[in-house]
Amino acid sequence: MEPDLSALGHLGNTSVVGLQWGDEGKGKIVDLLTGQFDYAVRWNGGSNAGHSVQVGAVKYAFHLIPSGILHPHCICVLANGVVIDPIQLVQEIDALAGQGLELRDKLRISSQAHVVLPHHKLQDQLSEGRLGNQRLGTTARGIGPCYADKALRAGALRMADLIDEDRLRSRLPVIVSEKNRLLQRLYDAEPLAWEPIFEQYRGCAEQLREHVCDTTDLLQEAWRNHRRLLFEGANAVLLDLDHGTFPFVTSSNCGTGLSAGAGVPGAALTSILGVAKAYCTRVGAGPFPTEQNNAIGEHLRQRGHEYGTTTGRPRRCGWLDLVALRYAVRVCGVTGLCLMLLDVLSGMDALRLCTAYRHAGRYTEGFPPDAYDLARAEPVYETLPGWSESLEDTTRRADLPANARRYLERIEAFVQTPIRMVSVGAARHQTMTC
Repeated sequence: MEPDLSALGHLGNTSVVGLQWGDEGKGKIVDLLTGQFDYAVRWNGGSNAGHSVQVGAVKYAFHLIPSGILHPHCICVLANGVVIDPIQLVQEIDALAGQGLELRDKLRISSQAHVVLPHHKLQDQLSEGRLGNQRLGTTARGIGPCYADKALRAGALRMADLIDEDRLRSRLPVIVSEKNRLLQRLYDAEPLAWEPIFEQYRGCAEQLREHVCDTTDLLQEAWRNHRRLLFEGANAVLLDLDHGTFPFVTSSNCGTGLSAGAGVPGAALTSILGVAKAYCTRVGAGPFPTEQNNAIGEHLRQRGHEYGTTTGRPRRCGWLDLVALRYAVRVCGVTGLCLMLLDVLSGMDALRLCTAYRHAGRYTEGFPPDAYDLARAEPVYETLPGWSESLEDTTRRADLPANARRYLERIEAFVQTPIRMVSVGAARHQTMTC
């Protein structure tokens, strides 16, 4: 049974963004909404992202490909702002084909998207290793070094270079030679040979060539022709390079970079849906004021199956931080909230919500995105009564237990944004609209 989305009305062109530290369940929301759209567009990040969607008994894992690919009518786009690991992308295409999903006429890849190369992944691993207990918690997928080369301009490859064999053969030896000098001098690493990289990436190019095009022109034309566009952000606002908890962030703009990443102006959007869990999680290093490194955190981890889609790492778990959530909503201009995993909280006697911080002797309701300030912030909680009932078969907000409704109402009042969707289980049908 599919969920009834009629309460959402006509969304128009819509952006879906994560409002916490990632892993909020954006893939499920995008999958549910894509039936109303003609295009699903990824515009930032790379294979460091991980979205999972369960349809019936089948679970799909996505890293680069938009989760909208599950809908046969929808064209899925990897736009300019994405950094693409061709090896990972080919593996993902093959894995989805093994699950019966044919992507031939459904996937478009920007010719201007930058390519993650083996030295990017090696540099990511070596750099993180040298940081010791100061490490950033990167997935070591080469995303940061690739974005760095994009900013430096010299030594970067784009998809247009990858699918042009002569250009790839000409440029790759120069790039690898330059990177070898860096890796040897900084990290005492063994040099890479360009020939095996060329052969492997040439093979990837053969599989990907038919999908590569000018996606900016594609999306601009679709917008002018009143086609329906759904934009799928990777990572999340608190990991945003400019607005997140720097330096424990990712290497792209996760909630604010749509225009640069997709080539479509913000004026094209009519809705921005922000996705958040009913509690908080974080993977890797960085400040997390409401973290519960105790039995409560372990309970949330086990009930919520909180292990990374990309890395398999256990996620850190804690109470919902409303101060951080309101900050993220305001930064992105969110028009509606999608609250995920409310069912995980069933059976807890009391629930705590962070509504302020004590920092440097002062009480504040403002969110400090600087990691060092946030690490010294002490959460101020208010407590709400929990509920014992299972939510997994609930299809209407009005049918939720009274205390679950009060929990939602407190979130809306503090964040000053309506909740439009609530997830009470992993399956598609376990989602209600408000």
